[in-house]
Amino acid sequence: MRLAASIAVIAVLLTPSAATAAPPTATPPGTRPTYDYTQAIREQVWVQTGVDSDFDGQPDRVAVRIIRPAASRKVPVIFQASPYYAGLNDVPNHDDIDRSGAAGVAKSSAVNRAENITFAGYLDNYFVPRGYAVIFADSLGTGGSTGCPTSGGRNETLGMKSVVDWLNGRAKAFDADGNRVRADWSTGRTGMIGVSYNGTLPNAVASTGVAGLETIVPIAGISSWYDYYRANGGVVAPGGYQGEDLDVLARAVLTRQNPEVCAGVMDAVERAQDRETGDYSAFWAERDYTRDVNKVHASVFLVHGLHDENVRTLQAGQWWDALAARHVPRKIWLHQAAHTDPFNIRRDVWLSTLNRWFDYWLYRIDTGIMREPMADVEVAPNQWRTAPTWPVPSTRPVSLRLGQGARQTFADNPARTAEDLTASPETDDPNRLVYLFPALARETRISGTPEITVRADVDGESPYLTAMLVDYGAAERYAGVRTLPEQDCVGPGIEGDPGCFNRREYVTATTPYEIVTRGWLDVRNRTSPARTTPVVPGRPYTFTWKLQSTDHVFAPGHRLGVVLVSTERDHTLRYPAGTVVGVQPSLSRLDIRLG
Repeated sequence: MRLAASIAVIAVLLTPSAATAAPPTATPPGTRPTYDYTQAIREQVWVQTGVDSDFDGQPDRVAVRIIRPAASRKVPVIFQASPYYAGLNDVPNHDDIDRSGAAGVAKSSAVNRAENITFAGYLDNYFVPRGYAVIFADSLGTGGSTGCPTSGGRNETLGMKSVVDWLNGRAKAFDADGNRVRADWSTGRTGMIGVSYNGTLPNAVASTGVAGLETIVPIAGISSWYDYYRANGGVVAPGGYQGEDLDVLARAVLTRQNPEVCAGVMDAVERAQDRETGDYSAFWAERDYTRDVNKVHASVFLVHGLHDENVRTLQAGQWWDALAARHVPRKIWLHQAAHTDPFNIRRDVWLSTLNRWFDYWLYRIDTGIMREPMADVEVAPNQWRTAPTWPVPSTRPVSLRLGQGARQTFADNPARTAEDLTASPETDDPNRLVYLFPALARETRISGTPEITVRADVDGESPYLTAMLVDYGAAERYAGVRTLPEQDCVGPGIEGDPGCFNRREYVTATTPYEIVTRGWLDVRNRTSPARTTPVVPGRPYTFTWKLQSTDHVFAPGHRLGVVLVSTERDHTLRYPAGTVVGVQPSLSRLDIRLG
């Protein structure tokens, strides 16, 4: 993504003062591009926070870049916070993935991660002419901000909260010369948006209940950092970043001036994350925004890719469920792509929907968006379905027993991948167990967060149990996104920021099966993710854990399968081969919503 485009604003046609329905008109109510983008006001300030995370005796300051229309009236704000604007350091991942006693070679993933980061570079071009200010802030310890990054710690949350406070007259800001700057051009009404880490910070700030934050649009955002780097007591890695952990990311984004002042903070993060037990602790609770969902007053437009193996879908599912339980005003899009902005895969509809969402919550224009179906789900590439809520109400809870037979065993082999272990389900394989259900007579949809219960005994060094839910049957499926040479210009631009973006389209492939969702458990944390209790070899236990949230349609004739293994090579740590797991299928089940 382009960093320069991350400093944008928008102009507005209407100036509504109340959330009342607009009179009937041939033109749908909402903002229109009426302000001159080339005349937009661009400025930079440093907002003073209430934390001192680098322990220099001075409050941390947040570097904020602003672009706003040259308007005589006050305007609302679209705010994107990020630790990525200044790039990334090249930091090696942990070399302890293979727990065989021999340390491996440390591998760096920072460069690849930087290439995969997608900033919402369209915000300024599209929204400044519609009467919005767009601001971009460096998260603490990154870019032009002071303080130290902590990968989701409380200081990062309060740092970005301070920007909302400044927009509402409750915090101080200064220009480069040290002069006090007030946001007297702002209505105070703020919406936060972003992808990945940039989409996580909106969740974090919303969990403080800060006044003035009217709405958030978290795209591929994290709701609990524990579930990003851990799973039910087990150390796991985000897809594509095996060996990465919270400390690696913190060091990667430490791009502030004089980064050495944060050395002690980085070491403290590394110690506290605990890659040995993987237990949930106060350290992780600080980074678990679901614990403070009762403070969320902002509306939430949640977006996530169903093939996102980086920020996995449980992050969206558990946040959505928590918001629903609190009756937070909300909307959800689930698309077929992976870790990306919907701007890349449904551009026109996305811009129109986002425009109407922000108009409703920040300009208080009744665009009708809150009377539309709450959920838009892409069940196959370019096949969207709507529903009044999510999980879709046409599905119902069903409990499926895995089998009727006697105890069955498999031996762990950490050298094999999940794709290898889920292939050829009707063939005996010593390193897995497969439970196939009858061929489906009709189209069948699953929606929500499945849960697996397995009665099993474990004998060996690997503490992991991995369950994968598989769609067996040939189909044309999502295989990626490619960039096209053609461009769309979504708004006016300037030299270096023309407001034009390459189109993208799905890549599909016909495959014999697809892993729909998966989940992991450290058997030593069978009673709690916060407590490690060794298992007795050969003694059966009942293990229960959640898989990643999903929404998937099985075609008629396809078969639903459950595959059980121990190590999942691309996600879990890898212990020496040979751990034997004995499963009692008649006492094991899959709990799922089917319709």
